[in-house]
Amino acid sequence: MVIEVTTASIWELLKTIPDPEIPAVSIVDLGIVRNVEFDDDQFNITITPTYSGCPAFSFMKEEIIRHLETEGITNYQIDTALAPPWTTDWMSDEVKSKLKKAGIAPPSQEVACPQCDSQNVQVISEFGSTACKALYKCNDCIEIFHHFKQI
Repeated sequence: MVIEVTTASIWELLKTIPDPEIPAVSIVDLGIVRNVEFDDDQFNITITPTYSGCPAFSFMKEEIIRHLETEGITNYQIDTALAPPWTTDWMSDEVKSKLKKAGIAPPSQEVACPQCDSQNVQVISEFGSTACKALYKCNDCIEIFHHFKQI
């Protein structure tokens, strides 16, 4: 049985690829995958890094290729778009909720502890495990947590 590959099925496949630095969300959730379109017998996939120096970006591209080819999809091209630049505004409330459930404070002007919702927090380091996150400590529940920086 041959299953028809469509742009919708490509989107669904890409939704299964977790962000390598934040596996609680997919590369589609974060808005890294900008577009999927079919043109001239080829799927054109446009991706954007969270920032130009993102060390995980090449890995994400390799994961897209691996997932496509595992499904027998070979008629694709992956393009990188740097403009407009990626922004945390592309994250939905659902994605921000996933981050919070994973113990990461979602992007916001007001940083709140993802464990107890207290805003009585202090910055430990402007850079956490990745450049897009800062490390915080909650002064109420004493938990250490990452805050996804608002970009």
